[in-house]
Amino acid sequence: MRKRLRVAAYAVCVRDGRVLLARSPVPGGTHEWVLPGGGMEHGEDPLDTVVRELEEETGYHVEVTGLLGIDSFRHAFGREGLRGPVDHHGVRVVYEGRVVGGELRNEVNGSTDLAAWHDLDAVAGLTRVRLVDVALGLWRERPVDGRAPAGER
Repeated sequence: MRKRLRVAAYAVCVRDGRVLLARSPVPGGTHEWVLPGGGMEHGEDPLDTVVRELEEETGYHVEVTGLLGIDSFRHAFGREGLRGPVDHHGVRVVYEGRVVGGELRNEVNGSTDLAAWHDLDAVAGLTRVRLVDVALGLWRERPVDGRAPAGER
């Protein structure tokens, strides 16, 4: 089985009781809400990644105000093209960010198609990826070891 490692950086931006999320299309015509951020390019620092990705996906310029933690997961995919099964290991660096400029806009020709602020109380009702809950858990709990609370891993 081939092994694949992907390192990515994301930011939790909360303002006035609302969190900034991006919407990602899913095969089949549906969508799910994701935390703004994405994969590191080779040689790129994770902090630079999150600043770049937030601007690409939301139009905002952000200042990183803290490191909330690291989320790590593994998933085996049955087949990836002609290369066979893949053991995927994702490592996600989660920062806290503050919007310092720019204008909210949607990404064009990217991995997301909509950026929006959502009331924190309404997040549980959204179709979302697991990382949204993990990151908000890190933001709320601020664990000293940077590991998501057990119920959210």
